[in-house]
Amino acid sequence: MSTLTAALPSGPARAGVVVLQEAFGITAHIRSILFRLRDAGYLAVAPHLFESIGDPEIPYTDTDAAIAAAGTVERERLLADVDASLDLLVRAGVPPARVGVIGFCMGGSAALAVACHRDLGAAVTFYGGGITKGRFGFAPLVDEVRGLRAPWLGLYGDLDPSIPTDEVEHLRTALTDSAQDADIVRYAAAGHGFNCDARDSYEKDSAIDAWARTTAWLAHHLGVA
Repeated sequence: MSTLTAALPSGPARAGVVVLQEAFGITAHIRSILFRLRDAGYLAVAPHLFESIGDPEIPYTDTDAAIAAAGTVERERLLADVDASLDLLVRAGVPPARVGVIGFCMGGSAALAVACHRDLGAAVTFYGGGITKGRFGFAPLVDEVRGLRAPWLGLYGDLDPSIPTDEVEHLRTALTDSAQDADIVRYAAAGHGFNCDARDSYEKDSAIDAWARTTAWLAHHLGVA
């Protein structure tokens, strides 16, 4: 059974959002994303993707532990966790067409993969790798996106050494084979983790712009604009 953390709006949900965690776990940053979405009127839910290894929250200084934890995530379990989140949302009266998925870091890779395997209303990736090498048992994302099933927005930092800009542009080219609305935004001053204000890599201007684009993307494609 999947463990889920949900943030419920004070009134009827405008729509739903599944939030996929960083490689560091269900961190304070991920919880803050749930609260931001809740305050905007969404029913937001985050599946605990590290439940099988004790659901750790890993310090941002321990990159090796985060990489090891991310390596335990497997395709079928990831999709099952997302399906459990979708079931919760459906029971709350939010159908998949009004659900978005948003992911950060490891979860950013997962969000795009999920959008290629589930019918959703929208998807957003913050600095997710796996573009030319598959992760979690999925094919490389440049191959997966040919089957993209939801409108997708990708947000990347040009200073991210783990996701070279040529890979990002390769992904942009691959998206032309998709029938879905898709966009990629690159931030010249940003590196990996630029949206997280608990990390040294936080880049305020890029984070503000990326979040504004995210909320606009969700609102437009989930029909709540």
